[in-house]
Order: sequence, then structure tokens, then C-alpha cells
Amino acid sequence: MCSKASLAFILCTVFLYVSGTSGYKILCVFPIYFPSHYFLGNELAKGLAEAGHDVTMVTVFEEKNPPKNGKYKQIIMYDIIQTEKELLNKIANVSTIISQGSVFSNPLSFLSNFINVCYDITEQTLKNRKMQELIKSNQTFDVLLLPQFSLEALKGLAPHFKAHLVLFNNNAMITQMGHFVGVPNLPSINSEMLLGYTEQMNFQQRLLNTILNVVTRIGVLIYDYPRHKELVHKYISKDIDLTDIQYNAALVLSNSHTSLNLAEASVPVIKEIAGFHVRPPKKLPDDLQKYLDEAKDGVIYFSMGSNLKGIDLPNNTRKALMNAFSKRKENILWKFETDDMPGKPKNVRIEKWLPQSDILAHPNVKLFITHGGFLSSIETVYHGMPTVAIPAFGDQLINAKKAEAAGYTYIIELHQLSERTISTAIEEVLTNKKYRENVRHRSKIFHDRPVKPLDDAVYWVEYIVRHNGAQHLRVNYLKLSWYEFIMVDVIATILAVIFVLLYIVKKIVCSILDLRIKKIDEKAEKIKKQ
Repeated sequence: MCSKASLAFILCTVFLYVSGTSGYKILCVFPIYFPSHYFLGNELAKGLAEAGHDVTMVTVFEEKNPPKNGKYKQIIMYDIIQTEKELLNKIANVSTIISQGSVFSNPLSFLSNFINVCYDITEQTLKNRKMQELIKSNQTFDVLLLPQFSLEALKGLAPHFKAHLVLFNNNAMITQMGHFVGVPNLPSINSEMLLGYTEQMNFQQRLLNTILNVVTRIGVLIYDYPRHKELVHKYISKDIDLTDIQYNAALVLSNSHTSLNLAEASVPVIKEIAGFHVRPPKKLPDDLQKYLDEAKDGVIYFSMGSNLKGIDLPNNTRKALMNAFSKRKENILWKFETDDMPGKPKNVRIEKWLPQSDILAHPNVKLFITHGGFLSSIETVYHGMPTVAIPAFGDQLINAKKAEAAGYTYIIELHQLSERTISTAIEEVLTNKKYRENVRHRSKIFHDRPVKPLDDAVYWVEYIVRHNGAQHLRVNYLKLSWYEFIMVDVIATILAVIFVLLYIVKKIVCSILDLRIKKIDEKAEKIKKQ
């Protein structure tokens, strides 16, 4: 039998081994001043910390409730916050969107602004003093977790820190992003985000989708990526080749699920984790709980998200909404960013901030009027709540279109918002049972999963470290050049062979015809001589 001293030694050895190997060093960089993007990235970071890992989060937001377990620290780039606000205002300003009619009517203009803004944010992040201190610190990390948001130069941090690259995609795989991990980019079935087409496109839609796909792809390759390569060489290292890194992600955590997006082509490195941020409903503040409990005719919840604030809506749009709301019997709970709203109807309650998911869980909430952001879209399905969607920019239109195709959303584009359109939409969704029935069906699919999404995300991050990048998850055809992948060389060879064969056949036929004609002519000549 082992002595007590031997047993203690063995237990200490096991403890030291486990504690020394179970926790990985993980660097998360989420520099965009969009609260919803930070919230999702930080929920992942906190989940990884609570699983026992050493997490460093580089961001522009301060976390007020850090995880109790594990190691979690923030590097906050305070000095770029104001610059980012000004940059993001170029693509997410409500007044500008309404005055232009719709960003979706001119997708190339929006995309041009978008990639320029993302480039500027990337440079601001890399040249930031705190980021440069981290780059020059000689630290190493096991994992680099980044948002897939056209911040391409940040991927250069992976080889610099000797880390495996893990990408977090805020929504379903967008065609240009999926290309880098081997998802087939087929414009015949994959709509460009800003066009908002569903899977069943007609000829005109497929034509426009293909044109935008090709133009965007060429523009990004020729114009955007070379700039990001320069940022990598300027701020990280001249020895890093961004082209290799872009096709070398070990894992993509995609905030998507088939209940939201229908079944789509995928590859093993993509893991769907939609809903990882949603927690079981918590108790509401007493006054809000009482307000919802006592709403005998129900409550309509209205929020345009964290980026598009209700206070930024033009006066005529706000007035149209108030007029429509004042004629409803239901109470209206409106996320509005000031304490006062001139002309506010009696049945409207405004709050600067609201616990959205907990509100949607309340049985008296009958309808959610939303901008169609993906975080809100997930919570909609999670709680089985029908919606009226008012998409404004980015992925909001395609999210709303997919929800509309699934039968639980009524869409009004922001520039079309009026008292008549919002009244019609509310009445349609509240009186037509199909909207609630369809979203409840989707909700059942959403919840029918063997593992909690956050636990799944943590597992796969740990998996790729345990297996040194998990090369076996990556598709081999990423090694092919573009012309090999779409078989340009094979098709060209086949066409060349066909052309040669046709040419030979033509020559043979012509020779035979010439010979026949020559014999006919000779015979005719003999007849004449006779």
C-alpha cells in the first residue's frame, strides 16, 4: 500500500499537471464600437474564462461584470473610441439612411464606405499605444479570437503571437467570408448580404447577385487586401504573409443555426453556436414586472437595437410611429434614449435601456418591432416571438427576408416607415395566427440541440488547441488555385479537344465532299464530250 506521503506526492503531481495544462492563453480582439458586436464577443470571452482559460480581451468597452472564475483581463483602447464613433456614423446614421432612401438600393456605395471604415478601424487598432505594447511584449497565446468583420490585417496577429486563428462570425456565413474556409461561393443560391434575396432567386435576381458578387470580390482583392497587407508589415511584422493566414483559420464560430437560416453548405471548421449569449429569463425590475403583468391587452415591445437609436429617428418618422401607437389598445414599451418624448401617447412607456431577452420571455408581450439585427433575430426565435422588422443597413435586410420567408416577420424598410405602413404591419401580425405558429415551430427546432451552444464553442476552441490547429478539419481544396477549383483548366481542355475534333471532322467532311464534287464534275465532263 502507498504511504500517506506517497499518496500526497501523487495527488500534488496530478494537480500541478492538470492545472498547468488545462488552461490556455486566449487573446480576443474586438475593437469595433458596436455594443452588440462587443457583447457577443465578450460573452464568448467570458465563457472561455469561466471554463478555466487565461483570457485577454482587447476592446473599446469596459466590462462591469467580469467572470468570477478563470482569468479575465481587458486592454481598453480609450483613445480610439471617439474616432470610431465618427467612422461608424458614416455607415450607421439613421438620418442619412432615410435621406438616401435605402442603403440596400445602392449596395456598392455602402460596401465601399464599409470597407474603408473597417480599414480605418483596423489601422487605429494596430497603431494604438496599448496594442503596440502588446505586440512588442514577446508574449505568446494559444488562440487568437477575432470577429470576421473585414478587419483583415488583425489576422496577422496570429502568427506573431504563435496562436491558432479562430474567427467569430456575427451572423450566417457571408459568401465572401466563407470563401476563405472553403465554403462554395455560389451566387445562384447564396445572396449577397445587401441584396437580401432568399434562396429561391429568379433570373434577374441571380444576374444582379452574380454581378455584385464578382464586382465585390474583385474590388476587395485588388483594392482592400493590398492595403491590409501594408498594415501588417507596418505595425506587426514584415515577415508575415497575410495571404497565407486568410486561408488558414483553424475554426469559425458562426452565430447561426438552421432554424434561422435554413440549411446551407458548410465545412468542418464552421461550428454553429447561435443562442450562446441567451440566458434563461431573469427576474425583471419590480416596476417593469408590474407593468408587464398588469397589461391586460398585452404589450408591443419596440427597439431599434444599440446602433440605431430611437432618438435619432427624424421627427416626422417619430410622429408617425406615435400616431400609430396611440390608436392601439396594447401598451407600447419603447427603448428610447432620453427621459422625455414630446407628444408621447398615454399607452407608450419609454426606457433608455431594457433587458430585451427577459422582456421577450414575458407571456404578455405579443409583438416585437425590431431592426432585424442578428442578435435580436436569435432572441426572437429563442422566445417564439413574431416580429415586425424595420431593417436599415448591414445584414438586417437579409435577416428580415429570411424570417419573412419562414413566415414569422412582416417587413417595412426604414425609408417607407409611416403611420399607415406601421399600423398595417402591426394589425397583420397580431391578427394572423400564422406568424406566431411559424415562429413557435422555429423555436422548437432552435432548442432541440444536444449541447448548449456556449459549451459547444468552448469545446471546439479547446479541441483545435489540443490537436495543434486541427488541420484534419480543413478541406483540401483550399490548396487549389481559383481556376483549378472552378475547373477552368479542365473545361478549357475539354473545349479545346472538342474544337480540335470538330475541326478534324470538318476537314474530313470537306475532303469527302470535295472528292465527291470532283468525281461528279469529271463525270459531267465525260458526258459533255460524248
